[in-house]
Amino acid sequence: MPLQNRVLPTQEIVADAGRGLLMGNRGTIHHPDRTLGATRWRSKAWICCVLDWKGVQRDPMPPGRWTALFFFDEAVALAAGHRPCAYCRRRDYLLYAGAWAAGRGLPERPRATAMDAQLHLERVEPRTRQQRTTIAELDELPDGAMIRLDGRPALVLDGKVLGWSWEGYNTPARPAGPREVEVLTPPANLLVLKAGFAPLLHPTAIGN
Repeated sequence: MPLQNRVLPTQEIVADAGRGLLMGNRGTIHHPDRTLGATRWRSKAWICCVLDWKGVQRDPMPPGRWTALFFFDEAVALAAGHRPCAYCRRRDYLLYAGAWAAGRGLPERPRATAMDAQLHLERVEPRTRQQRTTIAELDELPDGAMIRLDGRPALVLDGKVLGWSWEGYNTPARPAGPREVEVLTPPANLLVLKAGFAPLLHPTAIGN
């Protein structure tokens, strides 16, 4: 029976056998019996990490320590409101923070706490504690952005829209003409993508 630790582009955390390219953390959000209650974060530092760190084997849900979360790829992680870990993905974190600064015209990279605070404002509705989304013109979205199209998550890449599932990105489908869409990726992460940060994408995205 899979643990409830797979993160969707919609921020939902589900039990699924699907495999991904990254793991992550939001603090300890599981009970001693390894189930989740209503809480979906204990920290504003929502990070995404490598799956293998120096061969260390860790319990994904140790009591009172952390709850390992898993992502299909980095486009999904960014859509859910996460950022690269500054420890195990140091290079990617610096590239991300550099793109954050470039996109905002800042003279230097911001601190992680400042980025986390801004991301949290943009990814969660305070009243409902559900994912906050925005509306944008599809043609204005950067590669790596994720949207909701026809009721399901989809990736924007190379002028195409690729439907997402745990099995992979499907055959590209490009809606005709200008179109407003619901954007899952928070504005801060959209800005990072527009500034040139290249997320780690699943091979099925490249194949399409």
